[in-house]
Amino acid sequence: MQALAGVTIADFSRVLAGPYATMLLADLGATVIKVERPGSGDDTRAWGPPYVGDDATYFLGLNRNKHIVSHDLADPAARELAESADVVVENFRPGTMARHGLDHASLAAVNPKLVYCSITGFGPSSALPGYDLLAQAVGGLMSVTGTPDSPTKAGVAVVDVITGLHAMAGILAALRHVSVTGEGQLVEVSLLSSLLSGLVNQSAAYVMADVVPKAMGNAHPSVVPYALFQASDRPLVLAVGNDKQFAALCSVLGIPADQRFATNALRVQHQAALTAVINARLATRDAAHWCAALADAGVPCGPINTIAEAVGLATEVGLEPVVSIDGLPHVANPIRLSRTPAVYRSNPA
Repeated sequence: MQALAGVTIADFSRVLAGPYATMLLADLGATVIKVERPGSGDDTRAWGPPYVGDDATYFLGLNRNKHIVSHDLADPAARELAESADVVVENFRPGTMARHGLDHASLAAVNPKLVYCSITGFGPSSALPGYDLLAQAVGGLMSVTGTPDSPTKAGVAVVDVITGLHAMAGILAALRHVSVTGEGQLVEVSLLSSLLSGLVNQSAAYVMADVVPKAMGNAHPSVVPYALFQASDRPLVLAVGNDKQFAALCSVLGIPADQRFATNALRVQHQAALTAVINARLATRDAAHWCAALADAGVPCGPINTIAEAVGLATEVGLEPVVSIDGLPHVANPIRLSRTPAVYRSNPA
């Protein structure tokens, strides 16, 4: 028996944040019925290349383990499904579900145990469309990504992913509340709020100390050396989080003691000088040599892997990152449960 066996989710969400959350929940045993627009279906069906056959990998990678049905929101079958579910998930623009009697208030009047998760771009009172790139821009992420003269988006729709994870956590918390009290509730998450939370130290710097962070390329505003460096053949990353690791780094690289670098606070103050010293030493040997020597000394370091190399690394360390459903490989659910593990039942139809 899986952890979420017996939980039925009516999934009215599209694109990424909602479908990602419901796929993870489906992996853990929930019965997810995905409602798609008649004719065209989820937008991501057309988001290719790449394709596997006629299907975009974007869609395939977000919708396994789901039963897919085709209903217009005005279809009585959509209303029946929503009223009978344990959980409803939707990410339409504010007001869309209410126009069809599919909002939280209407459904909870019929099913008071219902957990209703509404995912928006910028909250229920904003009509701004919830696209990840827009959220990265107006939510501040692009202001701290890239360089000061070249704001850069993340290489994946990371705000959607963070929001999907927050939606999943909210749904699970609300289901726990139902199990104790019998009372359902409304769960609301937005791209903007999720991003501000996900900015962690950067947003905390502003709200706590009135410091507005700036883009620093691959450097870190508060930890040094924690950045991209250059060996003789290719770049590598050093993630030195404490003084013990820094001492080990200096020992391996042959960097003499220097009071400018004695503490992390001093290293932050003299980041440019320290970066020059480290790059000068790394330039004498290739990245493979330095990664091996530094790893042996307990210094966190590594090359800039491609995604293919990253999947290879996860396989090498035993994480089993790829699973197969009827011969189609999928990226595995990252949540490992010892008693009720994820199960991979079906590819998207």
